[in-house]
Amino acid sequence: MPISVRAAYQERLSQGEITPDAAQAAAVEALARLEGELNALAEPGFSLPFLQRRREAPRGVYLYGPVGRGKSMLMDLFFDSAPVTRKRRVHFHAFMAEIHGLIDMWRKGDPAARKAAFGLAKGDDPIAPTAGHVAGQAQLLCFDEFHVVDIADAMILGRLFEALWARGVVIVATSNRAPDALYENGLNRQLFLPFIGELKARMDVVRVAGPKDFRLDRLKGQQVYFSPIEAETRAAFDALWASLTDGVAETGETLEVTGRKIRLPHTVGGHLRSSFVSLCAANLGAQDYLAVASHFHTVFLEDVPLLTVDRRNEAARFVSLVDALYEAKAKVAVLAEAEPGSLYPAGDGSFEFERTVSRLEEMRSADYIDAARD
Repeated sequence: MPISVRAAYQERLSQGEITPDAAQAAAVEALARLEGELNALAEPGFSLPFLQRRREAPRGVYLYGPVGRGKSMLMDLFFDSAPVTRKRRVHFHAFMAEIHGLIDMWRKGDPAARKAAFGLAKGDDPIAPTAGHVAGQAQLLCFDEFHVVDIADAMILGRLFEALWARGVVIVATSNRAPDALYENGLNRQLFLPFIGELKARMDVVRVAGPKDFRLDRLKGQQVYFSPIEAETRAAFDALWASLTDGVAETGETLEVTGRKIRLPHTVGGHLRSSFVSLCAANLGAQDYLAVASHFHTVFLEDVPLLTVDRRNEAARFVSLVDALYEAKAKVAVLAEAEPGSLYPAGDGSFEFERTVSRLEEMRSADYIDAARD
């Protein structure tokens, strides 16, 4: 029988796997409250008819905060300990893809196909039978990376979750965003606001934002400059990225600089991964690089080529990018064709590039990584 979420957390503390963190402790208490209420309902699981008689399921929990503060670890502990037979943990975007598939199946299916998939649901509205299908599979839904960017998701979430809650489904979620920041600046966002209010009413919202990104400790003592570009170095570069992001799906960010928008598709919280071409072959300048450096504490730059004289403009942008990252004390990992001193040995601006070589060498040092910002 699994131990309680509170006991599991204390065990990790006592073994030195984690250090005391007040924000995590508050989250543990919220999860322990929910665990206790689930235990009180029934063991080892709880039934839909019971919850219908009770009228309301226990309040869920919504954990939010920056990357690397322990949200996924807390979800691991809770999911393992949750006294529910029919429980499911799923990445939120994968779940919504399933929902859209079920809605499409309802709309396109003939009566026989609908009955086979959804039972004896009636009417033309696909939300109720879709929610019934989901509730039939799991009475506890645990979502990783709750994040709303798609208008199609935003427009159905309120009705979908209302139908799930009405069926006694308990929801726990982790997110990088506070509820009030969900679907921020989205099209027709005013239609989404009632869902935010309902979410806050139905779930305990806990900010998990301790002072330290524990993932960044994984950079200490690690190689962060990889060359030349070959299968082995690329695999090591990829593995370091996966280690820092825990395999979390990349959500992407759009930065606005002096009225222009820069789309960066490969981001996870304060981590950015980009190719040299995307940042240094594009028409970007110092202000853009300053915005990148201030927004992301860790930047992975891959496929840096040998910079010959015909790439003087790209070399100049690379100099500006490294300057901005260095001044911002950002952590940097690089996958390049050559060591820093051999990237741009001759050509216009090669003298200025010597400063960049010096900075790249310093940025790969343990002292720089220790002192860089979180």
